[in-house]
Amino acid sequence: MFGRILIVAVLGVLIWAAFARSSDASGPERRYVVQPYDTLWAIAATGYSDPREGIWEIQRRNGLEGTTLVPGQVLVLP
Repeated sequence: MFGRILIVAVLGVLIWAAFARSSDASGPERRYVVQPYDTLWAIAATGYSDPREGIWEIQRRNGLEGTTLVPGQVLVLP
């Protein structure tokens, strides 16, 4: 009985591993060109339910020290 359960569990894990996808939310990298009067908050609010997390991620991805944006600046969005 234990052997059958073990076989079913191993098969289940193998099937799951064959069809599982990466969960790092990676997709095509998106770029955003900053427009006049854009803010990090406004940009982050379009892709995150909590813009604070989005601001931190955008800053980290683009090596930004502060929150100052310049029109025409290209940002890599997570």
